[in-house]
Amino acid sequence: MPVKRVLITDEAKKVMDQLRDKHGELMFHQSGGCCDGSSPMCYKAGQFRVGKSDVKLGEVYGAPFYMARDQFKYWQYMQLTLDIKEGRGSSFSIEIPLGVRFLIKSKMFTEGQLKDLEPIE
Repeated sequence: MPVKRVLITDEAKKVMDQLRDKHGELMFHQSGGCCDGSSPMCYKAGQFRVGKSDVKLGEVYGAPFYMARDQFKYWQYMQLTLDIKEGRGSSFSIEIPLGVRFLIKSKMFTEGQLKDLEPIE
């Protein structure tokens, strides 16, 4: 099986379940530094316009996860884990009214993992 580029914690899954109940299907885009720094932004599916300059890193708990291609150049050797933290962020991400915010934890892929990575789109 290919090595996933994006993982998710159980706590973040619970928040996604709450958001799906209210908003329907979801999507993520890793922000490149606007507003709340470099943060994963959660949107109702289709609310954020993905363009040719974005890459899809995979799916996380059934939601597509995108990043700008130029930012991906720096993150391509990292496995990302979507997590949640209490406290309001200053972004447009839809979890903010719940008093929590998504965040990314990262670790370097091993040489073996790099050979078996899930392809990007």
